[in-house]
Amino acid sequence: MTKNTNYVIGVDYGTDSVRSIIVDAATGEEVAAAVFYYPRWKEQLFCNAAVNQFRQHPFDYVEGLETTIKKCLQQAGPGIAANIRAISVDTTGSSPVLVNKKGTPLALTPEFENNPNAMFILWKDHTAVKEAAEINEHAKKFDINYLQYVGGIYSSEWFWAKLLHVLREDESIRNAAYSLAEHCDWIPFLLTGGTDVALMKRSICAAGHKALFAKEFGGFPPNDFFKALDPLLDGFTARLFDKAYTASESAGTLSEEWAERLGLSTGVVVGIGAFDAHMGAVGGQIEPYYLSKVMGTSTCDILVAPENETQDILVKGICGQVPGSVIPGMTGLEAGQSAFGDAYAWFRNLLMWPLKQTLNQSDIIDADTRKKLIEESENKLIAALSEHAAQLDVNEDDELAVDWFNGRRTPDANQMLEGAFYGLSLGSDAPRMFRAVAEATCFGARAIVERFIEEKIPVKGLIGMGGVARKSPFIMQMMADIMQMPIRIHKSEQTCAAGAAMFAATAAGLYNKVEDAMAAMGLGFETEYVPDKSKAALYNKRYAQYKQFGAAIENLTVNK
Repeated sequence: MTKNTNYVIGVDYGTDSVRSIIVDAATGEEVAAAVFYYPRWKEQLFCNAAVNQFRQHPFDYVEGLETTIKKCLQQAGPGIAANIRAISVDTTGSSPVLVNKKGTPLALTPEFENNPNAMFILWKDHTAVKEAAEINEHAKKFDINYLQYVGGIYSSEWFWAKLLHVLREDESIRNAAYSLAEHCDWIPFLLTGGTDVALMKRSICAAGHKALFAKEFGGFPPNDFFKALDPLLDGFTARLFDKAYTASESAGTLSEEWAERLGLSTGVVVGIGAFDAHMGAVGGQIEPYYLSKVMGTSTCDILVAPENETQDILVKGICGQVPGSVIPGMTGLEAGQSAFGDAYAWFRNLLMWPLKQTLNQSDIIDADTRKKLIEESENKLIAALSEHAAQLDVNEDDELAVDWFNGRRTPDANQMLEGAFYGLSLGSDAPRMFRAVAEATCFGARAIVERFIEEKIPVKGLIGMGGVARKSPFIMQMMADIMQMPIRIHKSEQTCAAGAAMFAATAAGLYNKVEDAMAAMGLGFETEYVPDKSKAALYNKRYAQYKQFGAAIENLTVNK
């Protein structure tokens, strides 16, 4: 380290954990990293999977923020803290929380500390399916299409549906709540010592993609839109915001409290927050018209294009198109799949159930050996399934699946849809069924690409990031073959946190624009999967079957 070296911190809030990294702002070199797994979430406190309720306590977020940054500073060694210039965060989304006038999440007040409705409503929470359906029907009554910038369909995963659901469900929360804040907006507000929610700086990324905020509407749709939907929403937009910011801008500097807690200076700039995949796209060195796929429990697919080339295009059935939501000066277009890694995890857990049950009843092995054997099996199972599935000869009439195990995010959001298998027989073993699941997730990815192309947005290639992209050559090669499109895999293990670090450097003024930070701090790509052209005809036939099977499942779901 030299005396004049500048460092920045990127913080990435994922579904299960928060990761922080310290990065050399000149080169992008990672000098320290730390991960904190949310203890309350790990125990699934405040969650009820049976009704798709997934809530996270703000204490998990606050404890994780402090713990990981302190660990990073300790790893980095003496002198680094004095050269930290900025911090930026990304989070899952839409993951909002109801707050009081001070901007404090209600779960951080004594009255509501154990009330799930007072906590962050995680992106994957689908308790607001009914409210989303009402919003979609309600929007048809207006001359202006207020859903036009979110693909024409509002999702239960998003801001207004979640707000309305909680207000209806919980009178005590309804009486105590003043406003609603996205996770990516609240963390910078916390770090800068905010005490008035009216002064919370909001992200255009979250506002535009999830909250119906658009300059064409002068901000939000008018109050009459919300009041007519439900009187509980009357006047709520007045308690929100009328301006939103790009992630390249500053939210302020560290408060005295947080500077002391972290061991940093009050001069450290705190950047505007954004969603994980949007910052991850920058960390993965996105290029115009390349689809950046952050592949984890779900996928979030990001494409950017110059604003002047997209201003007359409205892509139907995606998660929004918002100027500046990824890179200022470009339109950010978002799509994704509600279950990707989660689909593989579901299948693994299905296979692990009998093993756990029988081993837990075994008199042959001791408890410690039993625990280690279960953990080893869980860790190796997906790799073993992938190895055997890769050796199978693929035929047109093999087992088929649809990938809607957590509903469908895009194209055309419908969280009521369900996963399914077709063509099972007595010969359908675990590798064949796993292959069908993997193939279905790749077909779901192809449906997203096809929607962009149908709507006059070209897709030149794919950029893969995240755990699945880096750890599963089997799935990545299958995706290239099904898409008939190359996919480059980024080197960084932490593209979202790296993107946050790039935005931090930009917010601190170390770079004039985020593209400059991306060019200087990007780590490049480690491999590229090239499509096997000999498989194109077979996969085209199976993709047609996938769409036909999906239509049948959708029809059954709607009419059951």
